[in-house]
Amino acid sequence: MRGRLFRDFSLLSTTIILLLLIGIFSILFSYAQESMHTFGFDFLYSEVWEADEDDEGGVFGGYIPILGTLLSTLIAMIIATPIAMGIAVFLTEIAHEKIVKPFSIAIELLAAIPSIIYGMWGLFYFAPIVQSLFGGNGVGLLTAGIVLAIMIVPFMAAISRDSMNATPSVLKESAYAIGATKFEVIKDVVMPYSKSGIIGSMILSLGRALGETMAVAFLIGSVMSVVSKVTDPTTSIPVLLANNFAEAQDLELSSIYYLALILFVVSFIIITLAKVYFLGRGGKK
Repeated sequence: MRGRLFRDFSLLSTTIILLLLIGIFSILFSYAQESMHTFGFDFLYSEVWEADEDDEGGVFGGYIPILGTLLSTLIAMIIATPIAMGIAVFLTEIAHEKIVKPFSIAIELLAAIPSIIYGMWGLFYFAPIVQSLFGGNGVGLLTAGIVLAIMIVPFMAAISRDSMNATPSVLKESAYAIGATKFEVIKDVVMPYSKSGIIGSMILSLGRALGETMAVAFLIGSVMSVVSKVTDPTTSIPVLLANNFAEAQDLELSSIYYLALILFVVSFIIITLAKVYFLGRGGKK
């Protein structure tokens, strides 16, 4: 009886998640219809976002925020991945037992900090550093990408650490017994065994980076402009949605839903391709 109840509850939970995904997609698709019929796929390539207040129309294109979202996420993942892997390896294989717990707690506390705090810190402290090192006015794509990387490092590091900790001691001891060095044990035993967990941490962090709003809104510049340099200000889909949603009407509002639908689909496709590609190459244990 208990087994059947557990099975039914698990099925119900899975069904609810599936229905939620379908419901979100359906609502976004429904409200985006006006913009989709007006602009079609040209919306993806247009750099113009201009509302006509007189007739509540205008011309809207999603190229700039789409590009800003992808570039800021790419910068964040390039920076965060090696740092997070280094932290995970250090805490599981190198650090002394006395410092593992304090460092682990610190990582979890970083993950709990609200994104708006990261945005304020980045704007008033980190942006001047970026300006002095790389030029520009300090607020732009690079600053947003770096702070976004700092935000996702704790998630990636914590999940990867837990996955590496699950590696059986007998496997590592056997490797040491045949003369393997610590580096070889990490490279040939720990990393392959925990690959699926590491990839999972990267995928979760990727999803967080794609949808981040408040911190990026402080730092990316919120300018509808294609970047020519990595330090230039631009905008992203979540930032544009947050800034324009309250005042948008009619066609502009539909275009905002169109952008939200694109972000939903892009996130789904990227995460699906990542899972299929990496796990298909031996990520499964």
